[in-house]
Amino acid sequence: MPRPTTRSTPGTIDEYLASLPAEVRSILARIRATIRASAPGAQEVISYAIPAFKGHGVLVYFAAFKAHIGFFPPVSGDPSLETAVSRYAGPKGNLRFPLDEPMPYALIARIVKRRVRQDRARAAARRPHLEGG
Repeated sequence: MPRPTTRSTPGTIDEYLASLPAEVRSILARIRATIRASAPGAQEVISYAIPAFKGHGVLVYFAAFKAHIGFFPPVSGDPSLETAVSRYAGPKGNLRFPLDEPMPYALIARIVKRRVRQDRARAAARRPHLEGG
């Protein structure tokens, strides 16, 4: 995972955002709100020195870079969503939303909702094993 633009490891998403220029901070704040609305109950964490939201596992990571917002992990398991994000795919399928274009907040919401469904399905699949079933 590429290194974000911040220099020291923040302890919270608020600390991460505070280290960014105002225009980028406002974009990431709206991405954060979009994720919160799309993944109610998800926990905010810092992982790999960048903001992330966690359900049973990490749902998504996001970070500010010089010319784009990085959004991780790659989208999978939904062909129509994979097509919708294809223009933003960077190395290893991670997404790069250019800062000089309108931010695709509705697409981010779709991605997060998909990740929540995948996270719940993985947790449910593990549950019988964990309960001795």
